[in-house]
Amino acid sequence: MRIGIVGAGTMGEAIIKGILGKRLCGPEHLVASEPRDERRATLQVEYGIRVVESNVEAICEATTVILCIKPQDVPAVMKDLAAALKPDQALISIVAGVPLSTLEQGLERRAIVRAMPNTAALVGEAMTVWVANGWVTEPQLEETRTIFSALGRQMQTSNESFLNMATSISGSGPAYLFLFMEAMTDAGVQIGLPRYMAKELVTQTVLGAAKLAQESARHPASLKNDVTSPGGTTAQALYHLEKGGLRSTIAEAVLAAYHRSQSLGKVEGEPH
Repeated sequence: MRIGIVGAGTMGEAIIKGILGKRLCGPEHLVASEPRDERRATLQVEYGIRVVESNVEAICEATTVILCIKPQDVPAVMKDLAAALKPDQALISIVAGVPLSTLEQGLERRAIVRAMPNTAALVGEAMTVWVANGWVTEPQLEETRTIFSALGRQMQTSNESFLNMATSISGSGPAYLFLFMEAMTDAGVQIGLPRYMAKELVTQTVLGAAKLAQESARHPASLKNDVTSPGGTTAQALYHLEKGGLRSTIAEAVLAAYHRSQSLGKVEGEPH
């Protein structure tokens, strides 16, 4: 497996770390492109890979190309890649909101996968939802599954409209949880806990609750009820969270992220 990564920002680095950590290929078979000199130097030292300035140079020997750039950079980068991509190369795009139709048009109907992982790939716990177009071969599908499995969990879908929905849940979701964790930690400090202690309590509580929810067949509401004794501390806290509109605020935030994802790629024909 030889991989070229176009764009070595936060998600690009997360993918690099996941691929090398699972030994899908050696550092000598992974090349990334990055415009900033200091960033290139940092990645080369940290991961032992070759990091170049040119997008075309990054992909020239790759079997699979992974596109990790900002949506506004897509038109210019596609012009670079259109002539350079070989017929047997597959392209995986993790660019938020940009549909397969746009990529196919700009890259002349090549084998393309559109995906949405998240930054938990840095610790091997990403959630990735992805869809492939009709030019992706079975070996390329298998390679895609292997790459995303190295980052955490992966889910293939045949419905591209789910990608923008996944962006608003799992793609942006870590930021929602980090905000919640920050708020809980600050509240712990406010009631008198040392910050290091509050942070450890919050982090392990979130980790444990997530693992319990993942491994249990029960609905989250049922798990919540197990913690909630009549007239107890949890019941009092949940009352104030509901009174403050936490549930509706989360729903509105997810909806706003979904609509923003749609507008980034100007996707037509999806539900609003």
